[in-house]
Amino acid sequence: MEPDRLLLLCRPGYEGDTAAELQAAAGAMGFPGYCRAHADTGRVTLFTGAGTITDFTDHWRLQGAIFPRQAFLTTDPVPLPDRDRVGALLAALGDCAVSELVTETPDSEAGRAWTRLARALSAPLRQGLAAAGLWQPGSDAPRLHLLLDDDGAHLGLAPAGLDDPRPGGIPRLKRPKSAPSRSFLKLEEAWQTFLDPAERDRALQSGMRAVDLGAAPGGWSWLLQRRGLEVLAVDNGPLKGEVATAEGVTHIRADGFTWRPPRPVDWLVCDMVERPQRVAALAADWFAAGRCRYAVFNLKLPMRRRYAAVEECREVIRGHLGSTPARLGIRHLYHDRDEVTAFLGPAPGQ
Repeated sequence: MEPDRLLLLCRPGYEGDTAAELQAAAGAMGFPGYCRAHADTGRVTLFTGAGTITDFTDHWRLQGAIFPRQAFLTTDPVPLPDRDRVGALLAALGDCAVSELVTETPDSEAGRAWTRLARALSAPLRQGLAAAGLWQPGSDAPRLHLLLDDDGAHLGLAPAGLDDPRPGGIPRLKRPKSAPSRSFLKLEEAWQTFLDPAERDRALQSGMRAVDLGAAPGGWSWLLQRRGLEVLAVDNGPLKGEVATAEGVTHIRADGFTWRPPRPVDWLVCDMVERPQRVAALAADWFAAGRCRYAVFNLKLPMRRRYAAVEECREVIRGHLGSTPARLGIRHLYHDRDEVTAFLGPAPGQ
């Protein structure tokens, strides 16, 4: 198998934004690449016009991207025969040894129709790889991806650091019945995305203080309180459910854009429906002024030119940070809709 392209998965409807982001990244690295965006499939393919695709992926990483959820190197899809599908897949793979197998489908209506077959092929394909001497778990061999959709079977290889080990790059989070809204899932996913387990333990300790701007109905405040943080929930609207009377949550009826804390806090979180540039400036100002050590904030996106809007917000944040050292991340999370989630934290070594 000789991969000649990079296949990426994203939220359906965001193929154009993913393509714009990848083409900009390729151009910045000196690879005049072009993307094929498959509308409403949640799938984008990047081809590079100079050098090989691995010259690009040696320098690009999924974890630093905005819109893609999954990425792997691949070639033309393999038509699946009615019989001996594993044999057809092994023949297409050739003599490539692999360390893991991820079977997945695009996050679309058409893609989900292939989920049962993808799962059914998982165990037989592992057995076939082992019988062929290609199954080498624990080695530094690339991870093998098997993506099924209407175009056939996309076999892909991902060296360490390129892809997401979760099928489709999708986290599996549950919503407890006591949660006042599903919005808390965005904050939980943001913590898992931007903080490694050790940093989560350090940054989310019982007794720390947090401010939730635009808190109502209270999903993010509820999650912060469950983690043991003292929460100032700032919103003129009411909190709902158990968070409204929860110990450690203080509801402050005020405008989130003008209210300021009496002393610095550990966390600022913000999920207000407002122009993304205004929210970006607000969060960056809090961080630069030392009012918070960490910040997670959502940026609501326009219907058009969403990648361009995110880059505008990035420049707004950098402008308001000035010389303040910071670690900035922006991702279109699985639990986001027409928005992206941004993170600000201490720069490495601080």
